[in-house]
Parts: sequence; structure tokens; C-alpha cells
Amino acid sequence: MIKPDLELELPTELGKLHFVGIGGSGMSGIARLFLEAGHQVTGSDRSDSAAVQDLREAGAQIWIGHDAAHVADADTLVVTGALWQENPEYQEALRRGIPVLHRANALAWLVRGARLIAVAGAHGKTTSTGMVVTALRELAVDPSFVSGGVLAETGRSSGYGSGELWVIEADESDGSFLLYDPAVALITNLDTDHLDHYGSEEAVEDAFVAFASRAAELLVTSADNPGARAVAARATIASTVTALTFGHAEDADIRITDLDAGETLAFTLQYAGHGYPTRLAVAGAHNALNAAGVFAVLVGLGFDPTEAARVLGVFAGTGRRFELHATVHGVRVFDDYAHHPTEVVAALETARSVVGEGRVIAVHQPHLYSRTRAMAGEFAEAYERLADHTVVLDVYGAREDPIEGVTGALVAERFHDPSRVDYVPDWQDAANRVAELARPGDLVMTLSCGDVYRIIPQLVAALDR
Repeated sequence: MIKPDLELELPTELGKLHFVGIGGSGMSGIARLFLEAGHQVTGSDRSDSAAVQDLREAGAQIWIGHDAAHVADADTLVVTGALWQENPEYQEALRRGIPVLHRANALAWLVRGARLIAVAGAHGKTTSTGMVVTALRELAVDPSFVSGGVLAETGRSSGYGSGELWVIEADESDGSFLLYDPAVALITNLDTDHLDHYGSEEAVEDAFVAFASRAAELLVTSADNPGARAVAARATIASTVTALTFGHAEDADIRITDLDAGETLAFTLQYAGHGYPTRLAVAGAHNALNAAGVFAVLVGLGFDPTEAARVLGVFAGTGRRFELHATVHGVRVFDDYAHHPTEVVAALETARSVVGEGRVIAVHQPHLYSRTRAMAGEFAEAYERLADHTVVLDVYGAREDPIEGVTGALVAERFHDPSRVDYVPDWQDAANRVAELARPGDLVMTLSCGDVYRIIPQLVAALDR
């Protein structure tokens, strides 16, 4: 794993950029921004994808597969944190003395000096970022943005706007959110995760305190999440900085009441003595919390609360967040990015709220060997409680080396009722098993931030057969 250099002095010019792993959700958006800014961009990835095709159409030269020759005329190498140190393009850049930037450093170069809204948190970052962007566009502000997911309204994960604001999804997993100087900091929540980087829960909280303390105009934090409350209490902010909290808690500055969860969400946001009825176009009770945080950002920036509540309803979702891919013989097939037990619970609760009389069949791809080993029991509890049946695939290791004895079987073995789970490492066998189980009215959902979405064509074909 290659980590961002938080002390790196950014160069004045970057010249021609080569992105290693250009098709990733974060990398592709940043690469597009450099293209739109007039930079020459090349890249490589281990496989083709829609993101790679879009970047090619935008003017990037991209190779499939990695080779030192791809770096031939690059002035700057941009890398993802998931890159292996042995990557030949990375090693060639080191050999030739070509500057290497982590993608977070490259994004920091793009947003330097901007009036920045930075969204951070263990869960809900991508959705909240998308909501902020969509709401501001509806309010005719037109921000520049980069998100970890494709916005339904724009069909893209990044873009330049005509306004002064930038909106970014700030990644806490490797500490890179400390590279930015936000005017507005939105913290959705904290959770036990990324201990492979931080080492302890105390260190995670310390990093969020440092991030919150960088807010120059507005700090927005969850009133429901204990970690976020602790961060808000410890953050050192100037007297000129407005601090707002949101959630169901009685003492929240923006409080959610009258929640009605179903195919869409309806609720009221209580703020400054008034109630503002709100209806979202997306499902999932957790999205009421995301919306309340975005409402806090909007009113904190000075927008009319009635208008702020209205524009939240325009948001139609982001890619890989409870995203419907197909309906086959009455069986709906969804995909979700959930890769932590808290996110799995939220995704499955959303599925249960829309499935009606049908059943929820989950396809779980564990993400990271370390997370699977540490949280197998929590994953099993969530799936056994909220899904009718779960098919577990093998671990998507991403940036990690395999750990002996750690496979998807660890999750399946933690189920109390073994009849409600199958550990099926082979994807075609897994798709066939789902097709055996599913019947009209059921909802099938893949869950992981790995590459599990690639199994969806196999699921659809098996269901069709």
C-alpha cells in the first residue's frame, strides 16, 4: 500500500500525468479533472471498464496491463493507495526520479486555494457528497466536485463548475483528508475501521479532530454518533466558525422527526424553531441522516431553509449505492458498496423497506483480509438478522496480501443457522445458487467495495435461465 505524503510540498507544475490504476472510483474522477484543466493524461489499469472507456473518449491514452514502458514520457506519476510496491510503472518512476503523487496529493494540487466543502466520515461520504453537489447545482451555484461515486444527475463522478465552491469526498482511511483546508467540513460519523493505518481508535479520533479543526467557516457533525460528538467537543475552531449538529438526537441543531421510510423517504427537519417537510427520491432511513447533514451545510452557507429542504429531493442517488441493475422475471437485482458491518446493516434495512412481501438474498464479497478476520462475526450477525439468505464469496484483498486461513468461509461459519448461508467461492456457482433460491418478488443484492458488481451479468443470466 502506498500512503499519501502529508508533508509533501506540491510542485508548481505537474506536466504530463500518468495514472496507475486510472479506472478506480477515485482515480478516474481526478484524472478527468486534469483532462478538463488541459493537462495531458495517460494511464493504465489491470482491466477495461466503463470508467476507462469514458476517459479514453475524453482524450486520455490508456493501456490495459502494467508495463514500465507506459511511463516513457510522463512528467508526474499519480498512484492509488491500493497499488503494490512492485508495480513496474511505479518502480520505473522511482528509477528515473519522476515525481510520484498519491491521488490525494494530486487532488490537493487541484483544489489549492479553493473555497472547499470537504465531506468525511466512516459511512455516507459518497452519498452526502453527491447530495451537496446536486443541491448546490439546483440552487444555481454550480460547484466543481469530485466524488467516489457517479452522480445520477450528471452521469459523472467529477467535473468543473462555474461557481467558486469545490465539493470533495475526503478520505479518512489513510489520513489523506488532512491534506485539505476546508472552508466547510462535514463529518457524517466515525466507526471502528482503518485500524491497519491508524493503529487505535484513539488515533482515528485524533485525526478527525485535526480535520474538524481545519474548518475555516463551518463545521457540521453528527449529533447521533458518539465519535462525531467527541470530535466536535475536542475540535479547536475559531470564534468566526459556525458549528452545527444534525440527527435524531434531542439536542441536534437540525433534528429529524416524523420519519416515514419506504420506497422513498419523508421526514421533517426541525431547525431554529421551525419544521421543514422533506421528501427524498432515494430509499433507506440512513439517507435521512445524510440529508440532515447536507441541510446543515446549506443553511450554514446561508441558503433559505425551505429551499434547502426542497432541493434535497432532487438527488437521485450515486453509482453503487443501492443501485438497481436489472429486473429478471420479477426478481430485482441491486448492487451496493457496503463493506463494513454498519454499512451492510443500512443497505439491508433499505432492501427490507422496499422488498414488500418478497425475500432479500444477499451476495457478500468480504473486503480486505484484515477486516474479514476482525469482523467476521459482525458481518454474519448483520446478514443473518436482515437477509433471508446469504451467499458468501471469497475475500477481495485489494491492497493486502492474503492472510493464512482467512477466506469468506470465516463469515459463513459464524452464522447460527447454517441453512441460511452458502460459502461459494466460484462466481458461476454462486450465480447459479442465487438463481435456485430466487423467486418473483425477491430482491437480490451484491454488497462490497471490491469488484463484486462484475458478477451481476452472471446473476442476470442465471436468473433468466
